[in-house]
Amino acid sequence: MDFELSEDLRILQQTSRDFALNELAPGAIERDEKREYPTEVMRKLGPLGFMGILVPEQYGGAGLSTLAYCVVMEEIARWDASVALNMVAQNSLCLGHLMVASNEEQKRKFVMPLARGEKFGAWGLTEPGSGSDAAAMRTTARLDGDEWVLNGSKMFITQGNVAETCVILAATGRGEKKNPISAFIVEARKDGEATRGYTTRKIVNKLGMRASDTAEISMEDVRIPRDHLLGAEGQGFTDVLKVLDTGRIGIGALAVGIARGALEDSVKYAKEREQFGKPIGQFQAIQWILADMATQIDGARLLVHRAAFMKDKGETVSREAAEAKLFASETAMRAGVNAIQVLGGYGYTSEFHVERYMRDAKLLEIGEGTSQIQRIVISKHLLRQF
Repeated sequence: MDFELSEDLRILQQTSRDFALNELAPGAIERDEKREYPTEVMRKLGPLGFMGILVPEQYGGAGLSTLAYCVVMEEIARWDASVALNMVAQNSLCLGHLMVASNEEQKRKFVMPLARGEKFGAWGLTEPGSGSDAAAMRTTARLDGDEWVLNGSKMFITQGNVAETCVILAATGRGEKKNPISAFIVEARKDGEATRGYTTRKIVNKLGMRASDTAEISMEDVRIPRDHLLGAEGQGFTDVLKVLDTGRIGIGALAVGIARGALEDSVKYAKEREQFGKPIGQFQAIQWILADMATQIDGARLLVHRAAFMKDKGETVSREAAEAKLFASETAMRAGVNAIQVLGGYGYTSEFHVERYMRDAKLLEIGEGTSQIQRIVISKHLLRQF
């Protein structure tokens, strides 16, 4: 096995690192405090190919691998996890579902502007009353002539307020006992005008990821063309599971980036801060914290890269993606807490980055399947395997 990145990936890593250091690091604290979507920053990602990393070049994307996606995500998240989360919504979720289920005409119309970063996209699965229990979905879609009519609401949708294109999951059971789920492409805004019946509410008061956009979406008799059905009717949830595999790998890479930031800031501080006549990094208590952080981060990165490598080979990665997401997200949370402990009182203030790392990391244990859901996924695979 070769654990080294290829030359192309190292160049991509350096490009991502330079962008993050020059464009993201200087304003990260201010963006977090303002709690505003960083439109200007997000527009700069398009020309780099970072808004359509996994999309083939023929559809406007960068045509890169899942492993390349992880390399970019780690570097971006190291300085601003909110920007990285916005990228996940665009790359893994909205575009991820479109690439899994769209036909050629839909790819030409919807994928290309998203992949080039000309438009923002969102993905609507979670609802006010259903998160992990997707079968409890209340949003419905019914066919009325040549149009689908959507009614319902979605909650905690990343990029939901800024998205021009949103993939919406809705029940199309038509009175059946089961609750078949289908996916639909909804143009939230068209030619500058909001789609009738489609409204969003900005969720501002969040613990972390404050520079990401989070929305509640309401749909009241929203009419969309019949050909905006994404994939086969009733097969939406099957496609959702495929989308989530890639999404969880991306979240794992994002988590590694946060954790790495916490470690690097902790090491820097431990070498500079003096107590009892010497740098605190010379005390064993601090050294052990740093050693544990570094070991766990290396382990998380290996799990993420393994899942990405397997996906690039065309293998099924449900278990591997769940393991990567679970371990990396919990590693990021521990790293944030430990970084604050190393910095002490300074770490508790927003003048330093580490308190933000901890706040941002918490979402990763919840979004795209909680840690408890990941453990269920992993255990089911184990029980079938042995």
